[in-house]
Order: sequence, then structure tokens, then C-alpha cells
Amino acid sequence: MPVRAVGWARSFPVHHGAREARRWCLAHLRTLPWTERAPDTVHSIVLTVSELVTNAHVHADSSAHLVLTWDGTCLHVSVADEDPKLPAPSQASREATSGRGLAIIDALADEWDAHAVHGGKAITACFHPPDRPSPHDRTA
Repeated sequence: MPVRAVGWARSFPVHHGAREARRWCLAHLRTLPWTERAPDTVHSIVLTVSELVTNAHVHADSSAHLVLTWDGTCLHVSVADEDPKLPAPSQASREATSGRGLAIIDALADEWDAHAVHGGKAITACFHPPDRPSPHDRTA
């Protein structure tokens, strides 16, 4: 039987922090049948949500529009904001207190991209359930 896509969406204004986004995300992840056996993947998803929502609030000074979509193959985490400038990965110095967000997402997600949407941008990361090999695993 084919899996139907399910999804959830919510906006988090600047005055609502990443903590609320993490809690909201975790509540929805618990409804998916594979997340109970994948605590590391769930942790990576929640950390990615935190990072992306924080970036929307801090760097774009914008509400964060969070969409979670499960299509049977990948859990897509997408956060849109009002800043049209697409982010570029950078190498943060050891002393820097920020600038590692995309590197963290690159390490955690199976895939990610940034694209223009409605005068702003969205960053979308994909997480496969544990029964699929990670593209980061060099031995697979």
C-alpha cells in the first residue's frame, strides 16, 4: 500500500524562540511510526529545526515559517524567511560564536538545499528513516 504524504506547517514569530519550534516539531515526529526506533535521527531533525528557526530570527530578522513533510521516503524540514539572500557555507574561525549552522545541517541531514521563495528564501533538509543508508556513511 503506498504511503500518503503528511505534513504540518506553522509560523514562529521572532518573539517565539526556537524552543517552541523544537517542542512543536517533536510532537509531530512522535506521530510517525519510524521515529520511536530512530532517536538519533529525531535528535538530528530537532537540532536542524532549532538551527534554521534561530537563523531566520537572528539573521533575517523574520518570522520562521516551518513546514514538516513526510513523503514515505524522506522527512523534509523546510524553514522559510523573508530575507532573499541565499546562505553560503562558510568556514567559521575557532573563536567565532556563530557561522556554523549550514555545516551542522550538512553533517546531520541526508540532503539539503536553499532556494528562493516568495521574495525570501527557504532552506530544506531531508532526513531518511533508519532503514535507509545515510549518504554520509562512507562504508555503505
